[in-house]
Amino acid sequence: MSETPLRAGVIGVGSMGQNHARVYDEIRPTTLAGVFDVDDEQAASIAREHETTAMGLEELLETVDVATVAVPTEYHYDMARQCIEHGVDVLVEKPFVAEPAEGEELIELAERAGVTVQVGHIERFNPAVITLREFVDDLDVISVSAERLGPPLEREIDDSVVMDLMIHDIDIVLDLIDGELTTVNAVGTDEGRYASANLSFDSGVVGHLTASRVTQEKVRGLTISARDCRVKVDYIDQTVEVHRASTPEYLREGGNVHYRHENLVERVTVDRREPLKEELRAFADAAANGTEPVVTAEDGLQVLETTTAIEQDATRSRLERAGVPVNAGSD
Repeated sequence: MSETPLRAGVIGVGSMGQNHARVYDEIRPTTLAGVFDVDDEQAASIAREHETTAMGLEELLETVDVATVAVPTEYHYDMARQCIEHGVDVLVEKPFVAEPAEGEELIELAERAGVTVQVGHIERFNPAVITLREFVDDLDVISVSAERLGPPLEREIDDSVVMDLMIHDIDIVLDLIDGELTTVNAVGTDEGRYASANLSFDSGVVGHLTASRVTQEKVRGLTISARDCRVKVDYIDQTVEVHRASTPEYLREGGNVHYRHENLVERVTVDRREPLKEELRAFADAAANGTEPVVTAEDGLQVLETTTAIEQDATRSRLERAGVPVNAGSD
């Protein structure tokens, strides 16, 4: 990568975007050149905090080399398109766009313009996931399950529990598991704040995902069941445990025979780091060198299509149980 830092900008400096601004200001590959938000006071506040400039969108796009789009999902397409048209490499927060057709168009535009597009699936950069990725191909995987649970947030969330929370685990499962996804089914309840999905792959692997905004415990975990072990990943603590069974044996003590079958737990070393910093470093590296990003626009589109199918199925099941007529092609 060039020694000259990339000039970075953030479009939308709300709860997520202000963290992107902080990290661009902290990491060496970039310098925070400016921010934009429709809320002028918010933009000015974040700009002051990082000693940069609050700009209009056009001015920002004329100034920066790379940008994060962290606005509500319905505006992702328009903001990303404007970045591409200005030749600005762009990281679009998840979900990639609101509709798959928009994602397909952005992919074509970026390819013609030679612009790097990365999608902000941040769990790919969780050190625990990176560690898991190093040995998962050596496992004979049977199933994978994930839980992403927590109590309601105080701030308003536009996206559903599937599109806001479960989407993280959908991305990880699609990345980790070999084979083509063949079937998807889901159920939802509590006005869409709780959903569960089952996935099947042509390799024979099955997946089970649960997402909740009504569970009074914050859980972010992934479990892989393989032929010879069970692997547990904690996203929050950034830990990886491999559970194996020892050889069963019979022990004779004082004339009595005891059966023993212990579980062996291997705690894998994880180099703990802030995932967002790893994500933006990787994005800056791909932009500076013209290499493929870790999470491509094509990845983001595949995740969006799968997430949309799950969301529609979960919504349909919830409405049917409530006695609401649902057409086969409805959302």
